[in-house]
Amino acid sequence: MKYALIGCGRIATNHVTAVLNNGLEFAAVCDVEPRQMEALLEKHGLEKEASILRYTDYRKMVEEVKPELVGIATESGAHAKIALFCIDHGVNCIIEKPIAMSMEDADEIVRRSEEKGVKVSACHQNRFNIAVQETRKALEAGRFGRLSHGSIHVRWNRNKNYYDQAPWRGRWASDGGALMNQCIHGIDLLRWMFGDEVEEVYGQTRRQFHDYLEAEDVGMAVVKFRNGAIATVEGTTNVYPQNLEETLYLFGEKGTVKIGGKSTNNIDVWDFSDEGAQDDANKHLKEATSNVYGNGHTSLYADVIDAVTHDRKPYVDAAAGRNALELVLAIYKSQKEGVPVKLPLKDFGSTDMAGEFDV
Repeated sequence: MKYALIGCGRIATNHVTAVLNNGLEFAAVCDVEPRQMEALLEKHGLEKEASILRYTDYRKMVEEVKPELVGIATESGAHAKIALFCIDHGVNCIIEKPIAMSMEDADEIVRRSEEKGVKVSACHQNRFNIAVQETRKALEAGRFGRLSHGSIHVRWNRNKNYYDQAPWRGRWASDGGALMNQCIHGIDLLRWMFGDEVEEVYGQTRRQFHDYLEAEDVGMAVVKFRNGAIATVEGTTNVYPQNLEETLYLFGEKGTVKIGGKSTNNIDVWDFSDEGAQDDANKHLKEATSNVYGNGHTSLYADVIDAVTHDRKPYVDAAAGRNALELVLAIYKSQKEGVPVKLPLKDFGSTDMAGEFDV
């Protein structure tokens, strides 16, 4: 399957690793900064591969190379326009989070991909973590019973050096803040585990320590689900001195699970009323990862390749990306308006938060 990568920044190395692990035909790479392209290829020992074409214009690349699958790993604010261009040209897409920066764009990606029969996957790779998969199996088997409540905590550190690496970070038009960039993976897991159907969100966000950003560095929210469960969200880049944890809790009438680690990669608590010997392996399960992005990109890519080959929906489809974005934007809107926000959310985007923390 012919593949092309658009965007060669911080996360792109995970995409290249997934491409190589899955044996895709790596046909082209694109970035507005040629130096970033070469640095990425060199990191993977691909700098001398003449078969990998280099482009600075993704439109020209798509039209000339005609890839079957693209990975979109640019700044967040460009995701939607690139994805829609690729969809219109019949190219299947893996879109880094967030899938878009506004509900209008996210809904259009879902609509147009379905209309044109193009496979689109939102890159929420943590769904493939072993701890997450084991928890999902227990949930689908009904082992939790009725869910009571849960929470996601993303307690990370991002300092000025991180934000200085790319001028688009922390800007409403191109990135958003801690909830949109760092916490959205956890928000995706929370919404997915609790049945996806959210009734109402009340949130508060602040810019506490990163006064050189436009967006928030901490956000908290209470989420009311249609099935009666409630949950809390906490996302921040203010933890001193380094990343602390990304932790997901699920509390049910017959089961309790705490997924911990720095990126929801360990099982810290696994208790069920119907436990047997098969549960022993999940108690204190740990999945080694080299960074907070985890190991899921390779599995996500494998799933999308299979989805294209067998004409089915990806495991993490465009609607999943849309739903995660909706919950983030609902928290933003609640902060802006000072009241709970009902879902579904329409006609709201990150740029509607412009000036929120200006004095």
